[in-house]
Amino acid sequence: MTTDAIDEPTQTTPPGVWTLPNQLTASRLGLSIILFAAISFGWYGTAFVLFVVAASTDWLDGYFARRWGLVTQLGRILDPFADKLIICGTFIYLAAIPTSGITPWMAVVVMGREMLVTGLRSFLEQRGKDFSAAWSGKIKMVLQCVAAGMSLFYLAWRPEWLWQPLVIAAWLAVASTVYSGIGYIQRAIRLFQQ
Repeated sequence: MTTDAIDEPTQTTPPGVWTLPNQLTASRLGLSIILFAAISFGWYGTAFVLFVVAASTDWLDGYFARRWGLVTQLGRILDPFADKLIICGTFIYLAAIPTSGITPWMAVVVMGREMLVTGLRSFLEQRGKDFSAAWSGKIKMVLQCVAAGMSLFYLAWRPEWLWQPLVIAAWLAVASTVYSGIGYIQRAIRLFQQ
């Protein structure tokens, strides 16, 4: 009886579907439902905490996926979907509250940009083009999170000193949303021309 099989190198297998990063992303989807319910019931302090936790898991799942080589096809689809759901949903819910500092047109701009970039990415990547996230998109996400978080904090505890910074943060979030959207459109045009 030979032992040749024992000497063969072991094969590495790709990560399974429910890796830690994907579990964090799935938890973010669950948190978004509870977050929207909390805003609906006027539990703004709870909503603020949930939003901070959800935004933190966004950073963590990306870090673990890259650090441990756990990038999966499911994660590439689920992660941006969870991001868009949290941000767009929060902006929409806040736009319905007159004292939130977030107006309906701001929510429309955020939602419209996300739909446009998602459509362009899907179209181009199906044709083998690289349309990965740019730094302007990451900065936009940070500014949107800051604006939404400040709005929830303001609604929960009403500190008067926060109103002006909140308005500035909301405008910066919208400006970065428009700026990054224009950047993605320009990239898409260049890729179409190639």
